[in-house]
Amino acid sequence: MKLVIVHLAEGFEEIEAVTIIDVLRRAGLTVKTVSITGNYAVSGAHSIEIIADQLFEEVDYDNGAMIVLPGGMPGAKNLNDHQGLTSQIMNYHNQGKYLAAICAAPLVFGNLGILKGKDAVCYPGFESYLTDAKINYNPVQKDGHVITGRGVGTALEFSLQIVHCLMGEENALTLSKALLVT
Repeated sequence: MKLVIVHLAEGFEEIEAVTIIDVLRRAGLTVKTVSITGNYAVSGAHSIEIIADQLFEEVDYDNGAMIVLPGGMPGAKNLNDHQGLTSQIMNYHNQGKYLAAICAAPLVFGNLGILKGKDAVCYPGFESYLTDAKINYNPVQKDGHVITGRGVGTALEFSLQIVHCLMGEENALTLSKALLVT
């Protein structure tokens, strides 16, 4: 079973995080939520608390198929500032494993140089952080092993793109229809 590791930092965007977790689990993917705070309980940008499955220090990244970063502020900044996480992101990038970030969180990939020459999207106003990316305004953008999304309103489409990448087009279309997205 493919493991997707969704990271939670203080100030994450709740709709994005929960949508991603829910859609991927509905698809049959193994999803682990990971707190980078040192505590299992993580508060979102709108004071909704989620209890993570694991702490960052407990995760076996070798078994993961994808790292996912929900956006929100200051969540995206907190993800960017976590050296252990950015190290794991670079490991995945260097191995060609999938990376996905939505809303403000693509700034993490931009700051690491991962988006250089790649098509990418982000929440309006964060484009300057996507260093050397080819910025467009699609709801969701996949370029190679990197997926980016614009924000809350695109969270379903973003999640379905992840399903498409990890489980194929047919599974993504079936789930999309069941969710009344298409």
